[in-house]
Amino acid sequence: MKRSTYLFPAYLLLAACSAPASDNTAAKTGDSSSPAVIIDAEPTLSLLEAASAGDIRSDDEKARDKYRNPIETLEFFGIEPDFKVVEAWPGGGWYTNILAPYLASGEGTLVAASWDPEAFEGERRDNIIERIEAFKQNYDDPRFGTLEYSSFSGSSEPLTEAGTADLVLTFRNLHNWMSGNYADKFFSDAYDALKPGGVLGVVEHRLPSTAEQDPKGSSGYVHEDYVKALAIAAGFEFASSSEVNANASDTADHPFGVWTLPPNSRTADRDGQTPSDFDPEVYQAIGESDRMTLKFVKPS
Repeated sequence: MKRSTYLFPAYLLLAACSAPASDNTAAKTGDSSSPAVIIDAEPTLSLLEAASAGDIRSDDEKARDKYRNPIETLEFFGIEPDFKVVEAWPGGGWYTNILAPYLASGEGTLVAASWDPEAFEGERRDNIIERIEAFKQNYDDPRFGTLEYSSFSGSSEPLTEAGTADLVLTFRNLHNWMSGNYADKFFSDAYDALKPGGVLGVVEHRLPSTAEQDPKGSSGYVHEDYVKALAIAAGFEFASSSEVNANASDTADHPFGVWTLPPNSRTADRDGQTPSDFDPEVYQAIGESDRMTLKFVKPS
């Protein structure tokens, strides 16, 4: 990762530095609630490590790091603090709580492309609107910088202004878009959003190549080759893959799909039925799912 000097919010500085500031560290007057400090020396922790370790994240969120490996994953995708990053369907904000303060530290931009209310009707639409508003209120905080917002669905507008994003990210969402029959649109929209040379990072529950792929992704698991095919069809070049989020204990053949595993830990189907031999401890022992981690590049 390139080494640069950034405005470093004090709450990240406290997490990042275990030693007194060097003679090269100078204070800069800023917002009294989150003063900025110019760092011109290697901190004990990187900006990314500091964002991940910060008190913005709950203990429950941090407990999942052993399965989701956020620092290694984001470093693999090549993130930098001054990037414009689009996070598609951030959900409850697990990754947002790392991305937003990290990008704020380097004057980068985070675009949260959430659910599209126009894709729903009735009470479901009202619920989606409420959840989006709650999300925005939560991130209306100087520690997160200033987020931009868009949406994604089968009929949504562009993720962001064309050709302006350095990085587009999606974490465990493709099976949802497969169920709605618009997974291909995501790759097309991501391609349009990225600058030439920009990166698309995909993390998804991995279906073994010997298992049959449900086109609707009903189990939550997806073939790696299927993801690559969608990306290449949209114009991307496959760059590389990482096994950082692999879990060899996950056989991907559970009674309630991927939701049998933590953190959902489902114990019954939609009708409330549970197999007679079901043992939830077996699935707790497996941990979170086996996941592919794929990097694609928009050609320059």
